[in-house]
Amino acid sequence: MRALRTQLSMAIVCIAPLTAVIISLVANSLIKGRFETYITERQAARAENIPENIAQYYNGLTNEWDLGSIHAISMYSMYDGYIIKLHDNKGGVIWDAGTHDMAACARIMSEISERMSAHGKSGEFTSKSYNLAQNGQKIGVVTVKYYGPFFLSENDFTFLNALNAALIIIGALSLVFSFAAGSFLARRITRPIRKMADIAGQIADGRYDVQFESQTKTRELHELSGAINHLAAALAKQESLRKRLTADVAHELRTPLTTLGSHIEAMIEGIWEPTPDRLKNCHEEILRLGKIVEDLERLERAESDGLKLKKAPMDLLALTKTVCENFSASLREKNQRLQIKGAETVIFADKDRIGGVITNLVSNAVKYTPEGGEIGVFIRDFPSAALFVIEDDGPGIPERELPFVFERLYRADKSRNRDTGGAGIGLALVKSVVTAHGGTVTAENVKGGGCRFTARLPKPAG
Repeated sequence: MRALRTQLSMAIVCIAPLTAVIISLVANSLIKGRFETYITERQAARAENIPENIAQYYNGLTNEWDLGSIHAISMYSMYDGYIIKLHDNKGGVIWDAGTHDMAACARIMSEISERMSAHGKSGEFTSKSYNLAQNGQKIGVVTVKYYGPFFLSENDFTFLNALNAALIIIGALSLVFSFAAGSFLARRITRPIRKMADIAGQIADGRYDVQFESQTKTRELHELSGAINHLAAALAKQESLRKRLTADVAHELRTPLTTLGSHIEAMIEGIWEPTPDRLKNCHEEILRLGKIVEDLERLERAESDGLKLKKAPMDLLALTKTVCENFSASLREKNQRLQIKGAETVIFADKDRIGGVITNLVSNAVKYTPEGGEIGVFIRDFPSAALFVIEDDGPGIPERELPFVFERLYRADKSRNRDTGGAGIGLALVKSVVTAHGGTVTAENVKGGGCRFTARLPKPAG
């Protein structure tokens, strides 16, 4: 299995030469084609310019040609690859470069043909005739013979070869720079990935305190490193809660088991008589153990994926009033006042389970509110959700404990005294039921004292 860095580098090394070759071929083809078009047009223009120059050396008064000038034009044109033949109006030959300089013409024509053939260019010498006129009168005909459709000089081929060499050099430099840039990019990408892979391995080994601290400017890598850090923090939290859960379950079971063990041992050894009162105490401890197991089973059912809700339209305010009436005796016993405010709010929910949520929250408020204190319950109606808010004027919850109050068996009282609370199941059940309904529940301290719990229950769409 190849490393990502190797695969990236190899991909760039393979793609870069191919890209350079394609660009070079396309550029060469375009430039070469445009250059040949330019040469063709230039040679056609030169061939058309020769008759205009020759016509200037005809004397209309004497009807004579300046053969010296025509000779000069013919020689100049011949070395450029153009062979000139001049006729008068009667068809008589006035000047023929092929006859006058036969050896030179043959040599030049041979050089052009061999040069073009050597570079893979096909063509042949063609002739084109032009009528000569002066003051609107025809004065003769000139025939221009040249290699067509075009021909290139040695300088032209030197230019094209230099262009090809430049493209090859550019391609080679592109390959080198692409390889360097690819290696740098691959190293830059794979370095944080390797580090994150190492951190993931440490997390898999149970080391949740590791964090990816390097900064990366790549958005995807930044998001990945953030996800890994979040995963490590979440697993660390879950591990802490697991250990706490184990300790709390052990603590909850230890007390009744110790009491049962000591009582039964004393009766077995004859220190105590198995009186009805002592047997009753043992039975109460057994019931206490059963209650703890029952609470854990209820929580497991509430948090299981198979939790089935029997939803139906219900008035949250009416249900709240019904549940609160069950606490009348407890409120009178502690001389507490409970006020319910709000308007009729219809939600689509499981009435029995939401009733359990309200019962748990009101029970907590009654338990932690001092004698003579006040409890406020508020039902707030919004278009998309309903809020159940309960406030008390008790001691509140330590700030460091707020994030954990909805965890299983969690209690701020580390002694887990039964006089100050239950087994720590109630709020965990509240969260499970509210979450199953698609809602949220939060806890916060009220400024000036007391605690506020807010359960948000969504309304059905439409």
